[in-house]
Amino acid sequence: MIALLLFLLPLLGGIITCLIPQNATAKGVSLFVAICIFALAAAGFFYTPQGSQALSINYSWVSTFNANFALQIDGLGTIVCMLCAIVFPVIFLSIWHRNYGSTYYGLMLLAQAGMMGVFMAKDGLLFYFFWELALIPVYFLSSIWGNEHKVKYAFKFFIYTFLGSLLMLAGLIYLNFLEPTHSFAIKDLAAINLPHNTEQWLFWVFFIAFAIKMPIFPFHTWQPDAYEHTNTGTTMVLSSVMVKMGVFASICWLLYMFPNVDVLNLNIVIGLSVFGMLYASFLAMKQNDLKRLIAYSSIAHIGLMSAALFTKIGIGWQGVAVQMFAHGINILGMWMVVEFIEQRTGKRKISELGGLAQSQPTLAIMFVIIALANIALPLTNAFVGEFLMFNALFQYNIWVAAAAGLSIIFAAVYTLRMVQYVLYGQAKTYTNNFAIQPHELAAFGIIIVAIFIMGVYAKPMLTLATDVLQYLR
Repeated sequence: MIALLLFLLPLLGGIITCLIPQNATAKGVSLFVAICIFALAAAGFFYTPQGSQALSINYSWVSTFNANFALQIDGLGTIVCMLCAIVFPVIFLSIWHRNYGSTYYGLMLLAQAGMMGVFMAKDGLLFYFFWELALIPVYFLSSIWGNEHKVKYAFKFFIYTFLGSLLMLAGLIYLNFLEPTHSFAIKDLAAINLPHNTEQWLFWVFFIAFAIKMPIFPFHTWQPDAYEHTNTGTTMVLSSVMVKMGVFASICWLLYMFPNVDVLNLNIVIGLSVFGMLYASFLAMKQNDLKRLIAYSSIAHIGLMSAALFTKIGIGWQGVAVQMFAHGINILGMWMVVEFIEQRTGKRKISELGGLAQSQPTLAIMFVIIALANIALPLTNAFVGEFLMFNALFQYNIWVAAAAGLSIIFAAVYTLRMVQYVLYGQAKTYTNNFAIQPHELAAFGIIIVAIFIMGVYAKPMLTLATDVLQYLR
């Protein structure tokens, strides 16, 4: 029942919210629904044992194609569903001052419904359905709310991801024809004895679809533009949760279905991932726009997850599972800082900011904590996952690990530079006349607590992360 409700609550909540005429009421309803979803996910996280019937359902769905409405929350699913459940109420709190209208909040909940479905689906056709359900609301969120260039870059985002989705659908249909019972169930698709050459090209079909979503170099070009030109609330959804769909799918579908892919193909993906880390880090150091800096920082972090994942080393997979949650929390915190500054000052250029610590010491403290978590300082949430991923890379190849390790230095450079120029130096007159509101303080508080709890006591997350090894074949 928990698995079904995690999809139905945001779906029905989103539909109802879209129909509410008053903006203030819509904001309250969306926040209430998001809190209920969090409570439900927390019940699954803390109180429901793995394997419980409450965490799975399986009904006949499209009998003509032998597709089932099959949902299951395993250990990895619990981690990403919990991330998705935390992110949305925090977003609603952090943008409470915005008057976007009821349609905006309804579309946000519909996007959450799609993402929850992606993280639980165990049937290929259902997985594709949820994949598209998450994409469509985000396209409208990006194209309606944003700056003057929003439609152009929202369309670019849609074309990239939709073409990737079509590739995935074509691959799923092809596998369905090969499967003796024409089943879309993940276990049945993974059990197909594929010819060697067929497995290799199918691997690339699915990889491209998932690499666009993460995104991995060279499929990343939609991301900085989309992040810069869309509204920050939607960007929070994209970078905190939606990019995790690609990482999650690479574990639970790509590498699970194609365990015998050639080492050469894996090496190519690892090479692209590490090159993308360094490339994005260099670009981040050159940015003057806060949004573009954070966008390139996210590409570098996702590149590390991808590199560790395709080593096919167990400890790296556990690190990726943990890091998906940590990165989602940290990048959300970074975007919240950008939203706070831009909404008050109308500025995003680093060169136009400065001296915020003098007038906003509370914001400065929280910004520094989030920034240090973003560079994986020990005792913060990102350190555990990053340590495990680099461990896997060192086992794979010491030179690849050394190249990837440069990104740690670069991350410290561009993150601390951003902190220095935004918080310190000569104060600007337009930074003196605003304060943190209670709803913003609550949102920041949730992020800070999550950073330290996971950084100090990571055992529950690591225990869940061991479940990811079931997909390692």
